Amino acid sequence: MTSEKEKMLAGQLYNAADAELRQLREKARQNIMLFNNELDRQKASHLLKAWFGATGENITINPQFTCDYGSNIYVGDHFYANANCTFLDVCEIRIGDNAMIGPNTQLLTPLHPLNAKERVSGLEYGAPIIIGDNLWIGGGVTILPGVTLGNNVVVGAGSVVTKSFGDNLVLAGNPAKIIKKLD
Repeated sequence: MTSEKEKMLAGQLYNAADAELRQLREKARQNIMLFNNELDRQKASHLLKAWFGATGENITINPQFTCDYGSNIYVGDHFYANANCTFLDVCEIRIGDNAMIGPNTQLLTPLHPLNAKERVSGLEYGAPIIIGDNLWIGGGVTILPGVTLGNNVVVGAGSVVTKSFGDNLVLAGNPAKIIKKLD
């Protein structure tokens, strides 16, 4: 039998009120509180390395940071996220090496059914966010469920990324579109 957690990670409809998922979210809230209150940046980095699904050697996230689980977040080496970022990770969030993420950025993997009866029943689903190497995201960006971004992508401040894009691009706008191709 498939667990609600397995359904969640697979992007299938799942029951968010499931006891195992509630327990995992509670553990994440404890980790969030520990992390956001840790003044020693080296200790904060060690907390992230123990908590996230995987990280590179060099990882910095400035408080306040929030997520659903944390264990579904995978980031490469030389990862930096500025203050007040939200990574809702009901599905995996994967980001390559050399990422710079501006403040108030939201990476959102959860989705809710359009059908009202399904939605109010508590069923949810999600889609992963996958991002390549050498990312630069400006402040206040939102990346929606199911988006894949290639290598060497820059996303302008305030953008809302609603669909996937390839390598070597500057994106901006709401919805984000290609502003420039990079060499």
